[in-house]
Amino acid sequence: MAAIAEASAIPVEKIAKSPGFWSGVLTRLRRDPVAMVALGILVLLILMAIFAPYLAPYDPAKGSVIRRLKPIGTPGYILGTDELGRDMLSRLIYGARLSLLMGVIPVPIAFVIGSAIGIIAGYAGGLTNTLIMRTVDVFYAFPSVLLAVALSGALGSGLTNALVSLTVVFIPQIARVAESVTTQVRKLDYVDAARASGAPAFTIVRVHILGNVLGPIFVFATSLISVSMILASGLSFLGLGVRPPDAEWGLMLNTLRTAIYTIPFVAALPGVMIFITSICFNLFSDGLRTAMDVKS
Repeated sequence: MAAIAEASAIPVEKIAKSPGFWSGVLTRLRRDPVAMVALGILVLLILMAIFAPYLAPYDPAKGSVIRRLKPIGTPGYILGTDELGRDMLSRLIYGARLSLLMGVIPVPIAFVIGSAIGIIAGYAGGLTNTLIMRTVDVFYAFPSVLLAVALSGALGSGLTNALVSLTVVFIPQIARVAESVTTQVRKLDYVDAARASGAPAFTIVRVHILGNVLGPIFVFATSLISVSMILASGLSFLGLGVRPPDAEWGLMLNTLRTAIYTIPFVAALPGVMIFITSICFNLFSDGLRTAMDVKS
């Protein structure tokens, strides 16, 4: 009894719970100043797009002949006016809506579809893998720009068709990454043990495969957002995306191209916005990739 009493009197220290994987990712990401600055700028751009009606000083579609091609710093028009006398600041603010929509939306859709295709092909292997991946390679063989232009030209101009075209462009790229990482995970011992225990394929994929492959696929998908921004702006510039008079940065570059020698700084503003947004997505994607590297 005395031994039991002495044992019960010994203080028991609680074992600290180790932080999870995503907690570690967030911690490392917060320590990356470049990624945090890029994320902050992206948040500001998103808020600007959401609250555009409250931030824009003028109606972005209302122009005036007497106010055409005003330079930067004109009283009442901080960033000047375009070829139709519309306020550039207002159009840049409203243009963030369609530009971010066209740049971001195709990637999550392609992420879901491409991941499903790649995981199925990687886990099944054999003839199924060959049939799926050779079909994907048909689309993957074309350069992204050429494929996006060809699809948009075949479907016709418009926001919906541009989104469909960009989604189709990114599905093969994500599918190849998903197939590659799934093939590597499928050969690991714990997957073989689960298969030997009689677990169904769906359970193995859901429990053992998804958690180990979605991270690398997600990081790769985030890096495609900047590419999507540039491609979406390029489609609008070529007349295959958003139609006038909607405000979109790529379309604004197209309409202002004739004024490049008259007001070059005003004409370059949509391109500057595209560059800033794309580089911020790239920098944040690089920071996320570094944060998800456990060895870093």
